[in-house]
Amino acid sequence: MVTITTVAGIDELAEILTLQRANLKSNLTEIESDSQGFVTAEYDLDFLNAMHKERPSIIAKDGDKVVGYALVTTKKTMPNHPLLNDLFIVLEKIEYKGTSLQHVNYVVVGQLCVAKDYRGMGLVQKMYGHFRETFATVFQCCITDVVRNNPISLKAHLKTGFTIINSLSYGEEQWDIVLWDWQAEEQCKFSVKTY
Repeated sequence: MVTITTVAGIDELAEILTLQRANLKSNLTEIESDSQGFVTAEYDLDFLNAMHKERPSIIAKDGDKVVGYALVTTKKTMPNHPLLNDLFIVLEKIEYKGTSLQHVNYVVVGQLCVAKDYRGMGLVQKMYGHFRETFATVFQCCITDVVRNNPISLKAHLKTGFTIINSLSYGEEQWDIVLWDWQAEEQCKFSVKTY
């Protein structure tokens, strides 16, 4: 039985890294990445531990084994990774509902992944549900970015309740920035502009 919880310690962070490496686009065939999705950013244990100390991430566990994760990243830890730093710079220039995001208390999903054998079980929505339950009293919304050549990931995020609000370029890739508005009582349209 798979349970959804928060990271408790370094052993689970090490399991996250193992799962991350197994799903990096660079470690998958083109057929696998096209049909199953993939992760792009690579983290190390020190960075995961720094994120964990700020806010523990959400994980899916089958017994003692980590089979999925949604990494919690805050404004404080984002500048310590190149991709997250680029996202942070762009986010601080976006206006959301008439307010610059630099004045909005948001949390970022630094990466989301579900182990291959556990896909199709609704774990993305379950982890995001736990994410919301854990952080909606502290943060106004949840934001992440999805590389455009990963439509499976974008579909999962849109299904959860995220909306595309902007984009960014990193390396040779284009990314959609998506936001899940926890304060909105129902799905609504909002205008977004950049400075």
